[in-house]
Amino acid sequence: MSLTSGLAEVSDDDFGTEVLGADLPVLVQFTADWCGPCRQLGLVLRDIAFEEGDRLKIVQLDVDRNPDTTVAYGVLATPTLMVFRDGEPVRSMVGARPKRRLLEELADLL
Repeated sequence: MSLTSGLAEVSDDDFGTEVLGADLPVLVQFTADWCGPCRQLGLVLRDIAFEEGDRLKIVQLDVDRNPDTTVAYGVLATPTLMVFRDGEPVRSMVGARPKRRLLEELADLL
């Protein structure tokens, strides 16, 4: 477990298995311990994970501890949200947002 939100945390080492190899679409929050908006968004994501867990997997990746994955996907700011389906990134969003807006942005992927 991870950074205060209670969401699962992935790393450079298990990103391929946990995200790219997942059966469900996976929303990855690229985050950092020092990022205030990341913490707020983590709470929103925890709620969504609870409600949509059968349709969407949600994980966090710490950008400071996992530079390979961060660089590989061109993440330049935190929080960045990236949705992967069948091993490919299909959506990218930068910045915290309220739950209702985030659910609207994800509706076509669920």
